[in-house]
Amino acid sequence: MSQAHAKPVSASVLDAAIAWQLSLDASNAQEHEAFARWHAADEEHARAWRQLGMLDQRFSVANGPARAALLQSRVSIRRRIRKIGSGLASVVAVIGLALFASERLPLDYWLADQRTATGEQRTLRLTDGTLINLNTHSALDVRFDDKQRRIVLQEGEILVETGHDDPRPFIVETREGRLRALGTRFLVKREDEGTRLSVLKSAVAAHPQATDSEQILREGQQVLMRRDGLGPTVALSPGADAWTRGMLVVDNARLEDLVHELGRYRRGYLGVEPQVADLRITGSFPLHNTDLALTALLPTLPVQVEHHTKWWVVVGPRAEAKP
Repeated sequence: MSQAHAKPVSASVLDAAIAWQLSLDASNAQEHEAFARWHAADEEHARAWRQLGMLDQRFSVANGPARAALLQSRVSIRRRIRKIGSGLASVVAVIGLALFASERLPLDYWLADQRTATGEQRTLRLTDGTLINLNTHSALDVRFDDKQRRIVLQEGEILVETGHDDPRPFIVETREGRLRALGTRFLVKREDEGTRLSVLKSAVAAHPQATDSEQILREGQQVLMRRDGLGPTVALSPGADAWTRGMLVVDNARLEDLVHELGRYRRGYLGVEPQVADLRITGSFPLHNTDLALTALLPTLPVQVEHHTKWWVVVGPRAEAKP
């Protein structure tokens, strides 16, 4: 491979190349023309496309579920493209991880009206005056019509401050159900177990997908909504909206839970060894500098942060001082 072809491409351009590769499989002539314009617009676009194609060719997975699973992992693709000449074994490991970790192709994320990358946050103002803050790796579709204002949260987390001068109901929809705002400010977060609703002001009516009833959640309450019902209503976590100010606030949290949350804001793997996973921590941590947040653990807990590579970081027990 030539040095020019191996030159790294930016994360944003690589994101775009992956999105094109996903969408072109089932696109029309107009989309192919749009792709051709994007490809020709910048040499970096063409280089990213070539490198992505080289990664596919090394496994002969131009079609089928293996290719889909590989494309699922943007982080792994970026890492391998930047080291594509480093050997077949490392790339095999990446596709194995992608196949293990990926259960579905995230087309909803890539094709969403609005989305943020890992570590990115953004604020939107909608046509009705509603403000929406998108957290890291989040995606939504805006579906306003004459009867309702509907937001479909495909991935991640949002904070909503609804506009008040519009008579149409404001709905946030996820795969687990619908949340109807009652003149309010609230958080909606997609989690593995369901959709978490946290009401910061006023109230929200939660309607799980597979039920005929809804429940009203009041200010200071949160609940996990599944398709078949709602979990118990609990008090709002301290600093639940601190991420909108670039901070993560925890109170007596498990170290593993803290590190998992920090991991949402950085590319690569961030893990915790079992020996220290249940340690407890209270404090505030910066989200836009997760290395600094991890360093802040050291004076408080008997842990050390092991940087095996830039992309592979583990929090483990502090090594015993040598005599």
